[in-house]
Amino acid sequence: MTLPIDPAAIDPAEYGEQQATLQMEHEAAIEYVREVCADNGFGVPVEFSPSEMLNEKVDADRDPYYVLGACNPGIADRALDATDKRLGALMPCNMIVWQEEPGVQRVYHLSIMKIARLLGLPTDDEAMDDIIDDTGEMVEAVFAELDGDE
Repeated sequence: MTLPIDPAAIDPAEYGEQQATLQMEHEAAIEYVREVCADNGFGVPVEFSPSEMLNEKVDADRDPYYVLGACNPGIADRALDATDKRLGALMPCNMIVWQEEPGVQRVYHLSIMKIARLLGLPTDDEAMDDIIDDTGEMVEAVFAELDGDE
């Protein structure tokens, strides 16, 4: 398959890549990221551990890896309208926490709103611009708080 774009040519800011490193144990980092998300307007309606499932089902021997599916219902509702309901295929906005080594956790996020824009999903560009701005500010606040704890 040939991609219509060169992924290496895209600046990570265009798809909203954010990362932070936390100096704490994995379970504490999950709880902390959940709290920081809540403090900044995100609920976490979905969460799971791919590493636990893969270790159990296919004996993968994966280090701890956890997905927090963050969501702001008001913005999610607007985003569904701005993309003719197609954004649901990318929901929720995931915050990933993986263990780089014991006591060191990486928090990783990609903006589903910016990815939707890159994929051409918006049917209302002006509304999507506002949504990207709103979610961008919220995610920036989350990562500013997380980065402050390095």
